[in-house]
Amino acid sequence: MGATLLRAGKTTHLKILAVALSASIAIVIVGINARSDHLPTARATPDSIVVKAGQPGIHAGQETSTVR
Repeated sequence: MGATLLRAGKTTHLKILAVALSASIAIVIVGINARSDHLPTARATPDSIVVKAGQPGIHAGQETSTVR
């Protein structure tokens, strides 16, 4: 009995194809049904607080890069 896919029979290839297809369909279904409605940041409500970004900061540091 060979342990290689090159010598495997037609039914073995069909079994592998069926398992791969069913696994990929299951992953797609889980991905479609995954929802983020329960997260507080998923949807903003009218009474939510909006925080705006301030002025950009100035980076004070070493201007040259060290090559090691």
